[in-house]
Amino acid sequence: MTETVPDIATRIKTGLREGLLTSVKLFKFVLPLYVVVDLLKGSAAIAALGDFFAPVMGLFGLPGEAAFAFVAAFSLNLYAAIAVMAPLDLTPWQVTQCGLMMGIAHNLILEGGVLAGTGARGGVLTLCRVLIAGLAGLLLELGHTLWGG
Repeated sequence: MTETVPDIATRIKTGLREGLLTSVKLFKFVLPLYVVVDLLKGSAAIAALGDFFAPVMGLFGLPGEAAFAFVAAFSLNLYAAIAVMAPLDLTPWQVTQCGLMMGIAHNLILEGGVLAGTGARGGVLTLCRVLIAGLAGLLLELGHTLWGG
């Protein structure tokens, strides 16, 4: 059975409308985060906090300021993390490192609650996700170092 042209046109129109609405929602969320981080990037406060987190983030080959992106990813979502990462001037490898770790452990509060609501041990699974993300980050950094990165 084939679709008629009006059916296809309606689907395209609906898809474009839904895509635009989703883009507007993301834009309203991501733009303010980007602006705040970009403005704070030159401040003494973000430099001090970056210095504070530098020893831990250095284990993964990342600058201390990348910790803010991890806080956004762990507590909110990947879109927030991207908004925070964008003004940080990370190298392509550092973005890859963040992407790997954040892809494993993101939106931990909401997803942990959902897991707990299903009867699973949400706290244990959330901790596992964080530990696996850390292990994956350490392994990627080790490989990067061994191959002359």
